[in-house]
Amino acid sequence: MIVYALNNSTPVASFRNDKDPTKMCKELFSTLTKNYETREGKIKGCVHITADKVKELKELKDQKPDDSNLIKRLKKEQTKLRLLQTEVNVEEVIRERTFRLFHERCREFYRPPTLPL
Repeated sequence: MIVYALNNSTPVASFRNDKDPTKMCKELFSTLTKNYETREGKIKGCVHITADKVKELKELKDQKPDDSNLIKRLKKEQTKLRLLQTEVNVEEVIRERTFRLFHERCREFYRPPTLPL
């Protein structure tokens, strides 16, 4: 997806008269930044909610250590929390690679104030 968008943003020399690569790179940067901020916020929100649920289930488990149903629910939520934390790390890697590729393709047309690498 990013490669396609970058290819459209940075046309070859013969097509530069038809498209403004500076404008297109600036718009792409804005879109990428907004999308990554939204995704990061939603994922971290899920992490926070799940962490609270794990904490709550741990407290209940301390009160009822022999409740097997409670133990299953706790393990399920802990697994979900680990997966969400992994997703945060994956998003960071994808974001870094995306903005590195953006920099490589758009650096001669547009330099953002800060590049979130």
